[in-house]
Amino acid sequence: MRAAAFAIIFFATVFGLSQSRSSEGSANGSNPPDVPRAKVEVVVDDYHGHKISDPYRWLEDSKSAETQQFAEQQNAHTRKALDSVPGRDKLRARLEQLLAIGRVSAPYPAGPYYFYERREGTQNQPVIYVREGLQGKDRALIDVNALAPDGTIALDWWYPSNDGKLVAYGTSPNGSEISTLRVIETASGRLLPEQIGRTRAASVAWMPDNSGFYYTKYPRPGDVPAGQEPYNRHVFFHTLGAAGNTDGLKDPLIFGENLDPQHWPSVLLSKDGRWLLVQVDEGWTKSELLLKDLHDLKAGFLPITSGKDFLYHVRVSEGQLYITTNEDAPRYRVFKVACSAPQRTHWKEIIPESKDTIEESIRLIGGRLFVPYVRNASGALSIFDLEGKRITDVAMPTLGSIYSIGGRPDNKDAFFGFFSFAMPTTVYHVTLDGRVSQWETVQSDIDPSKYEVRQLWFNSKDGTRVPMFVVHKKGLTLNGKNPTVLSGYGGFNVGRTPSFNRNAMLLLVEHGGVYADAQLRGGNEFGEEWHRGGMLDKKQNTFDDFIAAAEYLIAQKYTDKDHLAIQGGSNGGLLMGAVFTQRPDLFRAVVCQVPLLDMLRYQKFQIAKLWIPEYGSADDPKQFDSIYAYSPYHHVKQGTVYPAILFMTADSDTRVDPMHAKKMTALMQAQAGNGADRPILLRLDTKAGHGIGKPIGKILEDDTDFWSFVFWQLAISN
Repeated sequence: MRAAAFAIIFFATVFGLSQSRSSEGSANGSNPPDVPRAKVEVVVDDYHGHKISDPYRWLEDSKSAETQQFAEQQNAHTRKALDSVPGRDKLRARLEQLLAIGRVSAPYPAGPYYFYERREGTQNQPVIYVREGLQGKDRALIDVNALAPDGTIALDWWYPSNDGKLVAYGTSPNGSEISTLRVIETASGRLLPEQIGRTRAASVAWMPDNSGFYYTKYPRPGDVPAGQEPYNRHVFFHTLGAAGNTDGLKDPLIFGENLDPQHWPSVLLSKDGRWLLVQVDEGWTKSELLLKDLHDLKAGFLPITSGKDFLYHVRVSEGQLYITTNEDAPRYRVFKVACSAPQRTHWKEIIPESKDTIEESIRLIGGRLFVPYVRNASGALSIFDLEGKRITDVAMPTLGSIYSIGGRPDNKDAFFGFFSFAMPTTVYHVTLDGRVSQWETVQSDIDPSKYEVRQLWFNSKDGTRVPMFVVHKKGLTLNGKNPTVLSGYGGFNVGRTPSFNRNAMLLLVEHGGVYADAQLRGGNEFGEEWHRGGMLDKKQNTFDDFIAAAEYLIAQKYTDKDHLAIQGGSNGGLLMGAVFTQRPDLFRAVVCQVPLLDMLRYQKFQIAKLWIPEYGSADDPKQFDSIYAYSPYHHVKQGTVYPAILFMTADSDTRVDPMHAKKMTALMQAQAGNGADRPILLRLDTKAGHGIGKPIGKILEDDTDFWSFVFWQLAISN
């Protein structure tokens, strides 16, 4: 069961700032003459008395003929460069083998049924399977592969009813994540007539008798002012089979009136249908819980949390709430309180804060609390009774990640999915006293014993100790020239634990390279203090951590500047832009995917207002200076030789607008002092979005270009 949550010194003169930040005229770098040249149309904005020029504002209009022509020319230029890389076909063939290694999720029991996701071989999208009884025969229930031959219709999320007889699920086209809600009958596979649009990353809570469900939905165009459609998420109730309302347009609003448009409600209902819970996330540092007694017709929603700047996540069972929070506990603790008296003064702490970070996804299974931790940036799992007494710690196979936990309060079967850098997905069954047995795995030709995974610690600029995982073949000689790819993210309270999601990195390791993944401030690896240490006016810490990681790899003879490439996407794309503009001498190549780069204007596009609590906004005079100081688009220096850069974005990205990559490409092609050996390339994918739900066929093309570029730039023999 899943739902995605949502985490340039330029041509014209920049006036009014304390340092010289200008470049004039049309002086070009030394990029070769076949590089497409974008026209310059200067727009000047006034930010609190600072005049900021933008020479490529016109590229923000994705629908204009000029912007589309720019994208076509850039794609053609990129194809010419990457299609000619020697050994490209061999790389693609091996990547196809690696991507054919499937994935399986932990099963979710509901009634007599067990539901789980599996993707096998060259299937573009995962399939929802169901079996009756734990040992029953698997049957494909929801297979979106049949809906689009090219795999561009994705399965976004799914929620079985309590008895498992019905499943609500969402699909969306072209990576847009703009879901349409459907309902399927488990026993027969029959689709009900419901088709409810605008249910992106929906939260769904079924009534006990399956008569309907609470769910979240976004407004239609015209219902809110233009540009507000990606916000204003509210809670509604839908009655199944209601005449003339299969599209949900007549569904009553349950929660969200007068709610801040950028706030994010989700919904939960107790199994008996009495207690309705709404969790409202306000960015990535604050949330509120509200409870309503549906048996009391006069009752409204009762706020039960502090109203302070803390996060709260809740589970409900047998009239009790189990609340995970960082309230006065940066690494989180767990409280218990009765639904009938949920006020904060009645809360009882049952699991105190420890040196490990409790993750939000605790589960109530068979009368036990299954509590996942992050322990030194690796996954761990403990079992407690409902009063917080620790029963056991569950043994993990190796350093790695717990990627899903399956189970229900009324079922004694517990499961967790696990993977690591060189270990594909495996699902384990866990008894209530912690005994573990393998339930399911995927087939692969990966032999983990051939690889070494190490955790290194290094000092960042301010002396903070930061960890980093490195993966390479056993026996690798540290000669200072090993081709290395360093990756990072560092934001939105998202942790980077060892993951087989990045299975294509094994291609590098198989060719004698090193893969490194740094756990930067801004993530959740060490609790809320770690997160806050890399956000807002402390965002530069994230970049300093990454630069220090690169310098450490060089100092320890893993690699050198000529053999070091870096990679990051989304918030990690911002990371890439910041570090290659601040330290262009440190890297040979950069792959910058679906990035934020113009940080003065990011909040004006797509859903980006949701990220103001994480980054701040240049429209706020108190936040302008710290954001401008690192905004990559505003720190490209004329004539500077930068690493070779491959910008990768997509036309249907509804999270990070592709304008960032377009504008940065145009600027760098005009300003950088790079020659043909260090190209600035833009790859704009079509019928694709931010990456959620991307079909395997498109991932193969992405990865082939990615690794062709890296192998070319790092001179890796293939």
